[in-house]
Amino acid sequence: MPSHFSRRSLIRGITAATAAATLATGLAACGGDSEAATSAAADDAAGTVTVGRVSNGAARPTELKVSEVKSISAELPASVRKSGVLRIGVGALPDGFPPLAYIGDDQKTLTGAEPDLGRLVAAVLGLKPQFSNATWENMFVGIDSGKYDAAFANITDTEERKKKYDFASYRKDNVGFEVLKKSTWNFDGDYENLAGRTVAVDNGTNQEKILLEWQTKLKKEGKNLTVKHYQSKNATYLALTGGRIDAYFAANPGVAYHITQTAKSPNPTRSAGTFSGAGATLQGLIAATTKKDSGLAEPFADAIDHLIENGQYAKWLAAYNLSDEAVTKAEVNPPGLPLDNS
Repeated sequence: MPSHFSRRSLIRGITAATAAATLATGLAACGGDSEAATSAAADDAAGTVTVGRVSNGAARPTELKVSEVKSISAELPASVRKSGVLRIGVGALPDGFPPLAYIGDDQKTLTGAEPDLGRLVAAVLGLKPQFSNATWENMFVGIDSGKYDAAFANITDTEERKKKYDFASYRKDNVGFEVLKKSTWNFDGDYENLAGRTVAVDNGTNQEKILLEWQTKLKKEGKNLTVKHYQSKNATYLALTGGRIDAYFAANPGVAYHITQTAKSPNPTRSAGTFSGAGATLQGLIAATTKKDSGLAEPFADAIDHLIENGQYAKWLAAYNLSDEAVTKAEVNPPGLPLDNS
């Protein structure tokens, strides 16, 4: 996966990973497609899933009680149910994108919020999760070929992708503002609050597109929004701590991750608000992705709903500091990014 997602064919699908990709410094990565170690799951006792294990500080390890729900596992296609295995593809090669998917601090285990949800869903379905780490493109090839039953990899639901895939949504696809903790400014969901501010954003990203649209609107109102671009994440964060910018507008999971990394520093940061990566008229959604008509989307959605209703879902998100991306219900093939914006 490239460190800067400027390719328009991918930008919407990995909106929430854009800012996080280059934050993987110090986290090991694999070369080429690989069968990721599943020791984090194997070490758990029966009926438990520990999320955030070997997370290298990106999450708070949390042990969750999760058992098979027979009424939901009965919905699985017979071939999957009989195999006893859920083959999950994750497109985190080569560098990973914490806190969502990356190689853990044991240098072998695929960890992060995405594979951890795969483990939770597999537990509800009474299946053993089997992970394969691949490049973004090869992850979809794996679904197409039947190598993977599904992908949990921060994939955005789009109308274009629905031509080939079915979706079970589980998380909001958001972008967000990061400010110094001492700052009193908040976005509050209103672009008008950006008037008079200086905000940094990465070139070629979805959040840049949104920010420039707001800049144009404000200019028509006679108001100013200064947009800054820096050569690297480090330069952006130096500008933030040095007071040269008021906020950094980036993919929300990347913001959440960086906040945990600065918590004990002299200049801690916080979230100043989020916004849908799909824009003002549609809430973007991240979804488990399966081959079209595979029969897996419905049991996946029911498994996620079970996790929501019984509290494990909220604890999973909280472990990764992603509670602001919670949904109240999983949906099968909900409205996705339109064809002209996919």
